[in-house]
Amino acid sequence: MIFNILPTLVEIGLVTAILLSQYDSIFALITTCTILLYIIYTLAVTEWRMRFRRTMNEMDSKANNQAIDSLLNYETVKYFNNETYELQRYDETLASWETSAIKNQTSLSLLNIGQGTIISIGLTLLMLLAGQGVVEGELTLGDLVLINAFLLQLYLPLGFLGFVYREIRHSLADMERMFSLLEQKEETIDRQNAIPLKLNGGAIKFDHVCFHYDANRSILHDVDFTLEAGKKLAIVGASGSGKSTLVRLLFRFYDIQSGSITIDGTDIRDIQQRSLRQAIGVVPQDTVLFNNTIYHNILYGDPTSTKESIITAAKQAHIHDFITSLPDGYETLVGERGLKLSGGEKQRVAIARTLLKQPHILIFDEATSALDSHSEKAINQQLQSISTNKTTLIIAHRLSTVVDADTIIVLEHGRIIERGTHQELLSQRQHYAAMWALQQTQGHHLK
Repeated sequence: MIFNILPTLVEIGLVTAILLSQYDSIFALITTCTILLYIIYTLAVTEWRMRFRRTMNEMDSKANNQAIDSLLNYETVKYFNNETYELQRYDETLASWETSAIKNQTSLSLLNIGQGTIISIGLTLLMLLAGQGVVEGELTLGDLVLINAFLLQLYLPLGFLGFVYREIRHSLADMERMFSLLEQKEETIDRQNAIPLKLNGGAIKFDHVCFHYDANRSILHDVDFTLEAGKKLAIVGASGSGKSTLVRLLFRFYDIQSGSITIDGTDIRDIQQRSLRQAIGVVPQDTVLFNNTIYHNILYGDPTSTKESIITAAKQAHIHDFITSLPDGYETLVGERGLKLSGGEKQRVAIARTLLKQPHILIFDEATSALDSHSEKAINQQLQSISTNKTTLIIAHRLSTVVDADTIIVLEHGRIIERGTHQELLSQRQHYAAMWALQQTQGHHLK
């Protein structure tokens, strides 16, 4: 703007003033009209062209997403023999991009031709007038050369102006997606007076919590329970009953619609998210690892840790022996999303990662679901010793893993229908007892 557009505008003003004061006003009028027509044409055509640029960007982004998605899920693609289908989808998107790119280039040529035509017409008219003036003796040959020099001096930067404006508009169109991302509002933000979490044991209380992702479908209804500091609470229930949602709410990935969630008496909405999440360690149901070494994936729990503490965490998670048996040991690459490891190995890396974080509150979300019975038993014993005197929340489908919990809560369709210890719930002979009997029967059948 400063080095190209401003000097050109000053130049246009000076040339117009000289033509107006020294020569016939028709010269200044044609010059001004040519410039105005050039500017209006450039603005109109550039705005019209932007749709092709936007479609190009959209299709480019879509093609990249499709390629990444099919490569990440390449096993699924091979399971269903759909390589050709994925290629067709990718090719269709690229064909749309190609069409937009051709239209973009064609419209650019149209813009350049139009700009050149406008300048040529203006220049021809002025030269004809100046030539006529020389023939009639009103202007000298020097005047003709002077007007010609002035106009060339004027129209060359004008062509550059069109180029600069076009490039700016292109750049803005390319950045639109970035700006739209920047304008996205965060779903959960810290309050202005949010305080760091001061733990005094880590007692958790869900007080009449109601929550929904979508107003038409409620997930949790009036959930009310207390997990005392250093105790172990288990939540069981069928798939879709809202168990994992409780973990997301405790981490404050979402804010609840009514009720409150407190840790040591402080509402989590009044706590800085960073300090809240630092205090909680989660072993999730679906473990996703980074495409890096096993060492890096465990280190992720606490990037400031030493190698000794990483090995200790791996031993606690019963994966150290497996790692040392690998040719590259801790430097073994796990592949994208950890696909080079089995489900159980991935889960044990996730457990080691969480243990390295040394959180005050532990959450196990189906933490041993991918393990065989032998490994599950060994890790459960280890988890019991690790979670001693730590506030522990266990979400489980297999009831055998929660027998020793201080309190067991049974969720159904987002409501608490039963609560108590394992023995108390069995003696009630209701939902929990039926689930226990069913799982025991299945276990016997499997044996």
